[in-house]
Amino acid sequence: MTTFKSGRLYIIGAGFAGQNLAKEIKTKGIFGEVVAFLDDDPEKIGRRIEDIPVLGPIRDVARLLRLHPADEAIIAIPSASREYLAELYRILKHAGFERIRILPGISQIVDGDAHLIQTRSIDPQDFLGRTPVTVNLRQSLNYLRGKRVLVTGAGGSIGSELARQLLSAGAARLYLFGHGENSIYQIDRELRLLQEEGVGEKAVIVPIIGDLKDRDYMDWLLTKMKADVIFHTAAYKHVPMMEENPVAAIDNNLFGTDNLIAAAKKHGVKRFVHITTDKAVEPVSVYGVSKFLCERLALEANSQAKSAESQDESLDSADSSFMVVRFGNVLGSRGSIVPLFQKQIEKGGPVTVTHPEMKRWFMTIPEACSLVLKAGGVGENGELYLLDMGEPVRIRDLAEQMIRFYGLEPEEDIGIEYVGLRPGERLDEKLTWDFEIPMPTDHDRILIVKHDEQYELDMSMIKEKLRPICRLDQSQPEKYRDSELLRNILKKHIPSYARECISSYAEA
Repeated sequence: MTTFKSGRLYIIGAGFAGQNLAKEIKTKGIFGEVVAFLDDDPEKIGRRIEDIPVLGPIRDVARLLRLHPADEAIIAIPSASREYLAELYRILKHAGFERIRILPGISQIVDGDAHLIQTRSIDPQDFLGRTPVTVNLRQSLNYLRGKRVLVTGAGGSIGSELARQLLSAGAARLYLFGHGENSIYQIDRELRLLQEEGVGEKAVIVPIIGDLKDRDYMDWLLTKMKADVIFHTAAYKHVPMMEENPVAAIDNNLFGTDNLIAAAKKHGVKRFVHITTDKAVEPVSVYGVSKFLCERLALEANSQAKSAESQDESLDSADSSFMVVRFGNVLGSRGSIVPLFQKQIEKGGPVTVTHPEMKRWFMTIPEACSLVLKAGGVGENGELYLLDMGEPVRIRDLAEQMIRFYGLEPEEDIGIEYVGLRPGERLDEKLTWDFEIPMPTDHDRILIVKHDEQYELDMSMIKEKLRPICRLDQSQPEKYRDSELLRNILKKHIPSYARECISSYAEA
C-alpha cells in the first residue's frame, strides 16, 4: 500500500484495472486529477474513457509530455511481463516522472477489481526473476469459502501475503497468528484498510499473539478456533543466525510444528498445508535440518491420523489431510538479499555478494503464495508438492540488475564485494533429493514429488533425544540448551549435515 499526494495523475494502461482506478480517483476527489491514460492498444488510442483521453503509443507520447513537479504515473497493467514493466519504467523515468506507482500483479487482482489502496511505489524486484504465472484467485480459493482459516507466521513475508490474497477467498474467519506483536498489528491493520476500500470479501479478521512452542496453548487455541484449514508458514528462517542459535531453531521449528500438528489432528482440522524450503533438501544448516524434520512430521501425520482413525472412529482427525509445499527463495522477503542490496546501493555501496558463482532459485512472494493457495486446494493427502522455480539465478547477476535499476553501473558507480560463504550456506541449492522424482500435475508450475525409496528416520526417537535439550528436564538438566549435543544428534541422523560439519571443521 502507499500514501497519496494530490496532483496530476497519468494512468498507464486503459484496461479494466486502469478504468477502476480512474473511477475511484474521480469519486473520492482528493487524490488528484487523472490527466490521461497512456496505452499502446491502437483500438483505445484516441478514445475517451470516463471522459479521460487515451494517448499513445506510450513511448512516443511520453517524450511529448510537459510534466509538472507533482505529476505522477500509476502503472495499471497487472498482467504485464517483467520485461515490459522494465521498459515502461525506463520510458517514464526518461520522460521525467519522479514518482511512479504500480498495481500488484494479476495474482492479487480478482476479476479486474483494482483499488487505489493496492498501489505502491515501483521497486527493483518488480523487474527481477521471471514473469509470474497467472492464477485465477477466485476459482483457486473456492475451497476456502465459508471456512475458518489459520495462517501461522502471518506477520512474515509469506504469511502476510497469503493473508492478503485470502481476503478474496470468501472465508468466514481469517486467523492471523504470530509471536511478533508489531508484525501482527501491521498486517491486521493493512487487511482492515483493504477491506474498507472494497478489496476482497468481508471475512472476520482475528489477530492472535502466541507461541507455537507452547503445546498447551496451541491445543487450547485450536479448540476455540475450530479451524478448517491451516497454512503453516511460521519458522525461524535466517540461516547464519540459526547457526548461532541452533537450539532455538530446533525448538521453534521442529517442536513448534509438532505442537501445531498434534493440535490439528486432535481437533479435526480438515486441511493442513506446511510450507517448506529447498534448504530442507540434503540439509547442511541447522535451519535446513529443522525444516527437513518438519517435512517428515507433516508427511507422516496423515498416515498416523488414518491409523488412529482405524483404532478409534470417534477421533476428530478422521478426515484430516496433511500436505507439504516446497519452494526456493522468494524475492524481497524480510532478511533476504533484495532489501539488503537496496540499502547498500542507496548508501553508495559496496554491494556484498557471497561468491561470484552462488546461485539461487527465485520466485516473487505473490506468485509463490498464489501457487501455495492453489496447491492447498488441489493437493492430496500425505503428498509433497514442489513449485516450479524455473532456472536458478546467479546472485551476482541479481546485484548487477538492481544497481542498474537505480541508473548506475556495476563496478563503475557501485562496487561489488565478495565476502565468502557464511556458516550454513552453500553455493547451490537443490530442489529435490536424488531419490525424489518431481512429476507434472494438471496445474501450471505445481509439481508432485514421488520417491523410489524412503529416507529412514525414526521421528519419535529423534524428538525424544532433542526434547531435553529444548525443554528443561529435571532428571537430566545437564542436557538443557547444550548446542554441541544437539549438533551431534543431528549429525548422527542427517548425513548431509554431518558431512558439512566435517568439511567446515577441516577448513577451519
